[in-house]
Amino acid sequence: MQRKKQSIVDNINADQDATTKIRYINSELELTLPLKEQKDLDKYMNNQEDDTSLRKYLVFGVQWISLVTENLLSHPFIVLRRQCQVYNASKRFHLHPFTLLPSIVHLHRRQGLTTLWKGLGSCLLVRGLSLAVDDAISKLTSWPKDVNSQTTLKRFGQHVLLKCISIGLVVPFHAASLVETVQSDIASEKPGLFDVFREGSLRLFFWSYPQRGRMLPAWALIGPSASLGVTKYLFNLVIRGVASRIMLRRQSLVQENCDSHADTLEQRNSEIYGNLIATLTTELIFFPFETILHRLQLQGTRTIIDNLDNGYAVVPILTNYQGAVDCYRTTIISEGFAGLYKGFGAMILQFSVHIAVIKMAQWIVTKITEVISNRPPPCIVQYYNLDCVAGKSSSTTISSSISSTELDMHSVGQNSLK
Repeated sequence: MQRKKQSIVDNINADQDATTKIRYINSELELTLPLKEQKDLDKYMNNQEDDTSLRKYLVFGVQWISLVTENLLSHPFIVLRRQCQVYNASKRFHLHPFTLLPSIVHLHRRQGLTTLWKGLGSCLLVRGLSLAVDDAISKLTSWPKDVNSQTTLKRFGQHVLLKCISIGLVVPFHAASLVETVQSDIASEKPGLFDVFREGSLRLFFWSYPQRGRMLPAWALIGPSASLGVTKYLFNLVIRGVASRIMLRRQSLVQENCDSHADTLEQRNSEIYGNLIATLTTELIFFPFETILHRLQLQGTRTIIDNLDNGYAVVPILTNYQGAVDCYRTTIISEGFAGLYKGFGAMILQFSVHIAVIKMAQWIVTKITEVISNRPPPCIVQYYNLDCVAGKSSSTTISSSISSTELDMHSVGQNSLK
């Protein structure tokens, strides 16, 4: 009996010893972080407000870089692509980028570095004109310029009609801009800044009868151009919406798992990538139709372009298509189905550069964020799961050695019940 009492006393003393080993901490961070990394995280947590204001400027920077890449840095590749598309007698189709590289080198040696930037001003003016026409029609008719998931079916139909009218009115000016984009600098006079408006107005006013021999009248171009433009726009709208929703959904799932708040910069990156995916998919699918449309718009303009078979010579564009269907049949018979994809390698180069610029911009933004906001390096964030831990704060009790203490307490409890 005396031994049994002594055993109970020993068990109670063991319970008290285990209790004294328990210490209280203020965060779960001490469970996973050594002291050195915990100091880095403390700085990171204290600078969350500064980090939020910084990210607003970074979001603007990413948007600006994406806009510049889409409208300026992509222009040389658009010039190459259009020159390949309209040259019906070319021997090289340039279906991949490697065949284009020697021609690009020869063009730069012969005509200078600015040869692939021709027509940039007219392209920007036509895009601005398109936006202005959209705005004017919207104000006159109260039709919506933009749509979203909350737009009703009636308003969406009005928006599509607005786009049809806008594209139809801008078609002659787009055709004039196409001429400035593909014509050779050494065989043609350099156009003035606003010549695109003069040439476009002439094509628009000569509605039924063109002012030059084989040039198609405006009514013959507006139908195919408006149809292709609206179809591409709607397809791009659908793909962009689906891609953006998928990427935002994945981002929200990650944030839910980490109990963190929405990141404006990450949301903007998702929108940028969604827009890039939509543009790439749209250009890939509608590339053959764009080839046909560009040949119709250039016909009868007496344009002389650079011969991209070698990059040295120049060639005139002489065609006699009666319409879109005749252009398609003639291309298939004389050039084969691959003739509709001439210049596809230039598009591959274009989007490769586009993706590379966006990746570089994101890398720079990440480094700036880490330096200014005192964020720990990515290896520490990933290893210790700081993004998830940062959203959690609670008071937790734990012993200095969880496994051993839990085992001791469990065994003590069992012994005390005996």
